[in-house]
Amino acid sequence: MQDKTTHFGFKEVPAADKEKLVGKVFTSVAGKYDLMNDLMSGGVHRLWKRHFVAASGIREGQRVLDLAGGTGDIAQLLMPRLGESGHVIIGDINQAMLEVGQDRMIDAGFFGRFEIQQMNAEALPLEDNSIDAVTMAFGLRNVTDKQQALNEMYRVLKPGGKALVLEFSQVNNSLLKQLYQFYSFKILPEIGHWVTNDRDSYQYLVESIEQHPNQETLQQMFEQAGLEMCGYENLSAGIVAIHTGYKL
Repeated sequence: MQDKTTHFGFKEVPAADKEKLVGKVFTSVAGKYDLMNDLMSGGVHRLWKRHFVAASGIREGQRVLDLAGGTGDIAQLLMPRLGESGHVIIGDINQAMLEVGQDRMIDAGFFGRFEIQQMNAEALPLEDNSIDAVTMAFGLRNVTDKQQALNEMYRVLKPGGKALVLEFSQVNNSLLKQLYQFYSFKILPEIGHWVTNDRDSYQYLVESIEQHPNQETLQQMFEQAGLEMCGYENLSAGIVAIHTGYKL
């Protein structure tokens, strides 16, 4: 019987190896993560993330899990909404990313109102029905078993809780899609090489976007996990989409 395989960018690799391979990519870019996102999106990722948080419905006093949130950018945006009584758990599989996030949150004055925890999205070390909202920005496409990660989000959410995923998706304009793919595959890896001397990591990240489920497929995966009232909002003509679902 053959071992199960999965995609790592456009390569097929043993499923058991993907976590380690993705880990190498993000350890490589951890100190330059904001720069990486600026290069990949032309800086627009900052607007996408602000809208993601502003439209989240997250309220004061809630307990939020921010998955793949290592560098703390989403957690930092959440803090004014959560107030003094709220709490955010920054969960990431990569320790180097978490250390960047911890420094950012402390520097921003949020000491004592957050925690960092190394965790795998496919096996969350949290109790059932213990979280008010789970957020995940630009992390789901790097998970080996995306359906299992969504199943775990559902498990840890309290009844009435909300799962929110911001992720690169499928462009819905044919001309824009051609321009976007040219930039992604021809220009971006070269910029990554020039700015960070790391072409391979940028090449993987571009390929991982291409392999990610489109909007309708991901919504079906939300529903398969047990989430209800599922929907999505396209941003920038579908370059990214915000997916939401509730545990009822």
